[in-house]
Amino acid sequence: MLPIADDEPKLSLSDISLNRVHPARVTPAEIERISPAAWAYLGDAVYELYIRSSYLMPPRRLQAYHELVVGQVRAETQARHLRSISPYLNSTELAIVKRGRNAVSGRSKRADPDIYQQASSLETLIGYLYLTDPERLTEVLALLQLETESI
Repeated sequence: MLPIADDEPKLSLSDISLNRVHPARVTPAEIERISPAAWAYLGDAVYELYIRSSYLMPPRRLQAYHELVVGQVRAETQARHLRSISPYLNSTELAIVKRGRNAVSGRSKRADPDIYQQASSLETLIGYLYLTDPERLTEVLALLQLETESI
């Protein structure tokens, strides 16, 4: 570990948040040049981190955490989530979902191609919102949480 000079600001855990991790210097034009597949790549990580965080309380064994998280990050669950929140998305968000669906080039070994496209579309939306509108991302994740709790 590198020593921190006395005049350097020290970070605390409260200084680190999802909103500060992404590069704030990226312009909207640069974000638009990022491929939908890259948005999905980022969205996959953001979504899994959100799901993992949501299951931390009450404390459980690691295997129990794993089983809960896997149940939520499966393509089938993500596709169901996308269908449930679609009525609440605005026209820009629906266009991002469509771009994500159209950008799917790979095939899942396990999931039906339509389900895989829908799951990738949700991840694309999450990645895009992470980069462009953290407040809206929070709202969309809250919709997903409500949908999950109603099951």
